[in-house]
Amino acid sequence: MHEQTFFYQALIFLSAAVISVPIAKRLGFGSVLGYLLAGIFIGPYILKLVGNEGEDIMHFAEFGVVMMLFLIGLELKPSLLWKMRRSIFGLGGLQVVLSVLVIGTIAYFLGLNIYQSVSVGLILSLSSTAIVLQTLAEKGLLKTQGGQGSFSVLLFQDIAVIPILAILPLMANQVDLGLASDLIHADTGHEAGGVASLPGWQQVLIIIGVVAVIIGSGRYLARYLFRFIATTGLREIFTAAALLLVIGIAVAMDAVGLSPALGTFLAGVVLADNEYRHELESDIEPFKGLLLGLFFIAVGASIDFHILFDSPGTILGIVATLMAVKFFILYFLGKRFGLKSGQEMLTAFALAQAGEFAFVLISFSTQNAIFDSETSGMLLIIVALSMLLTPLLLILNEKVIQPFYEKTANKEKVYDVEEKDNPVIIAGFGRFGVVLGRFLKANGIQTTILDDNPNNIQVLRKFGIKVYYGDATRPDLVEIAGAGRAKVLVVAMEQREMINELVAHVKMKYPNLKVFARAVDIRHSFELEDLKVESKRMEIYDSAIDLGMKAMIELGYNNYQAHRLAKTFKHHDEMVMKELHKLWKDDDTKYITEARKFSEQLENILLTEQQQPIHDADHAWDSTTIREEIQEIYGKIKEKE
Repeated sequence: MHEQTFFYQALIFLSAAVISVPIAKRLGFGSVLGYLLAGIFIGPYILKLVGNEGEDIMHFAEFGVVMMLFLIGLELKPSLLWKMRRSIFGLGGLQVVLSVLVIGTIAYFLGLNIYQSVSVGLILSLSSTAIVLQTLAEKGLLKTQGGQGSFSVLLFQDIAVIPILAILPLMANQVDLGLASDLIHADTGHEAGGVASLPGWQQVLIIIGVVAVIIGSGRYLARYLFRFIATTGLREIFTAAALLLVIGIAVAMDAVGLSPALGTFLAGVVLADNEYRHELESDIEPFKGLLLGLFFIAVGASIDFHILFDSPGTILGIVATLMAVKFFILYFLGKRFGLKSGQEMLTAFALAQAGEFAFVLISFSTQNAIFDSETSGMLLIIVALSMLLTPLLLILNEKVIQPFYEKTANKEKVYDVEEKDNPVIIAGFGRFGVVLGRFLKANGIQTTILDDNPNNIQVLRKFGIKVYYGDATRPDLVEIAGAGRAKVLVVAMEQREMINELVAHVKMKYPNLKVFARAVDIRHSFELEDLKVESKRMEIYDSAIDLGMKAMIELGYNNYQAHRLAKTFKHHDEMVMKELHKLWKDDDTKYITEARKFSEQLENILLTEQQQPIHDADHAWDSTTIREEIQEIYGKIKEKE
């Protein structure tokens, strides 16, 4: 019977995820909101497919947060963490302190006593690591200033859980610090035992010892362990070892009363320089994603709509007040810590909610007699609703707030262009445009560079590269940049639609301006061909062939032979693309058939080319190798002397 219940629950949760998340993604809501809505629909208040057992699943699924922090730690080297110390302890620390003061004061005036008010402030000052990082990662915003600011605040909040767990029992005049939070099992009603029953100074020593073991093992022992496991050649054993590492650290940290999430994050940071970290990431990532999805569904299913319907005005008013308070605190601090151009808005919108740690801390506080069941139930629905609203706030920021900032920035900076008579204009100065711009500058060719990423511009100007802010698809900006006098426009932007829009406008308005464009893929190169660009190049084409040449040389091919084969490949591929361009809009079947035929022809041509004899003069291409051989012979002669 138990097995049937488990499989039934698994069927319901997985079905809800598979149905709701793709729909939410298609509508532009993101996966997190899809999971939350799925939980609401299958919960006890709509379809009633799950009941109170959803809480047990949430406690299990919260382990996804632990895994997520481990993976985040793997991406952070200690040196990078040290560089972020100002934003972590400054921005993050002030956010927690100010949030506790303001939220606690509001709670006090709403009728809670001083101890309950402080507890509410501590609990609601934290934000949702799971929702924020997952949503920002999906939208590609983690590397932005606002994303990094959000990460810094979340990291400090995770660290702050430790002192919060120590303070909460004091609110109920209890000094038994052994009732530490269990991220995996929120039921902490059992008697204190083990480490929790020891004197405080012994607990501190054990905590320091466990942390030291984690750091020492990660730095010195893990490499040898993973190397030994890797020699078995069994992928599943490596996966088992990765899970064992995360679970073992979580259990060890929980046993000494520390946050398992913080412990695994620390382990991830220690392993960031390990050569096996990419394998660890790929093995744990699927488990992390699935468990986080279950966690979000369980959050949605746990919302008690009875409390909401009994006092809708009160609940919604408190939720709005909470999110407004945290928003303005984060916005103010973001400004003070140098976030600008809308990045402070991103951080404020992202972190305005309460977090998943609140579910654990509310349960912990209830068991310590800080809250009664009515207060804890109200807090739980406030936390859940604030988490539910977060993806919507981020969509609002993405669709309304950020475009407003971009338009404002364009109006302010679009007329700053000074170099209006340069022969070359580069539109887009990302990873593709930077290499191109450096090459032209090194050859003494003056360029006017346009880009719409304010962070990119700020960094490049520090290196003496003048980049002007603005959306290059705007006709007035292209005109001011000197399109009427320039000879060449290089379109190096990343978005296919923006590239096509700019090319179409320029070809119509400036017929004498030669347009060279970056193609995202083969089909995009066909689109650019239809737009009559003078030249186009796929962004990874030449670098991929160059790397292929180096691989051939390493395999024993002559330097000249590798270059000749590469040149033959490029020449034939160019002719093939012209032929395929005639078919790409028509029948897909015929297009694929012709592409396969051309591929076989190219293979035969290159095999024939390899059989051509190499003349003595062609060995001059390998002068570096010859020089190394001469130096080696000379060295042996010197040794004999």
